[in-house]
Amino acid sequence: MDDELNPASADRDSRLTRRGFATVTMATGVAIAGAALAAEVVETDITITTADGPCDAAFFHPAGKGTWPGVVIFTDILGLRPVFRDMGKRMAAEGYAVVVPNPFYRTRKAPVITGPFEFSNPTDRAKLGELTSPLTPDAKARDTAAYVAWLDKQPQVNARKKIGTTGYCMGGPYTFMAAINHPVRVGAAGSFHGGGLVVDGPDSLHLQLGKARAGFLVAIAENDDAKQPDGKDKLKAAFAAAKLPATVEVYPAQHGWCVKTGAVYNPAEAERAWAALIALYARALA
Repeated sequence: MDDELNPASADRDSRLTRRGFATVTMATGVAIAGAALAAEVVETDITITTADGPCDAAFFHPAGKGTWPGVVIFTDILGLRPVFRDMGKRMAAEGYAVVVPNPFYRTRKAPVITGPFEFSNPTDRAKLGELTSPLTPDAKARDTAAYVAWLDKQPQVNARKKIGTTGYCMGGPYTFMAAINHPVRVGAAGSFHGGGLVVDGPDSLHLQLGKARAGFLVAIAENDDAKQPDGKDKLKAAFAAAKLPATVEVYPAQHGWCVKTGAVYNPAEAERAWAALIALYARALA
């Protein structure tokens, strides 16, 4: 459950069993269907006014008249870019009004990283400090509040329905923070290879779950689990103590497996994680 700076070989994904091949085939069919549905989605570049300045973001919703439950997608450390716009479109095609903010708006507009980027390259990694240094816990809390409030003001959002949150890598903690700080509005939180959910100290997010009223899905990469093997158990205990419905699962995939453009992208496990998220939203965003 480390943060998102863990590149790994994707060789294991090329060694597909017969069952794995069938899963990938099914995943491909689901992705194609999702792409067709995305054609019926409206995409708009928008600006969200936050306490710290204007945040550029992308907003997606189904075409036509109607209102839909709101969703916030929190990106990984490389920020708002085409792959996350595709995720926003796909989520909107499922029947949601989706905002994908640029978490680094204090530093520059998206895309914040252009050209080739290698996590194994110290020069490339050094570029991330400028982006992440302003993101204190208080800044993240202000941002999540702004995103939730913005959604509730949109005519495409059904404010009678709960809001869903989804976060990848560094976006994982944002989903917890949103659910903890906005229990009346946030009904579901999905964290995928999220870092920093369980840390030492009384301010750890898992120790604050008693304030939330959401359903949770925590999908952990196997290499993150190897580095913090007790993390999943602490999360399960915290959810149980808070009496919150939650699924905490270690996936047979590497950190970053859900993001399609990454070297460790695992299509079969990414589709399984997506299906689990959609099922959570169907239950919790009523």
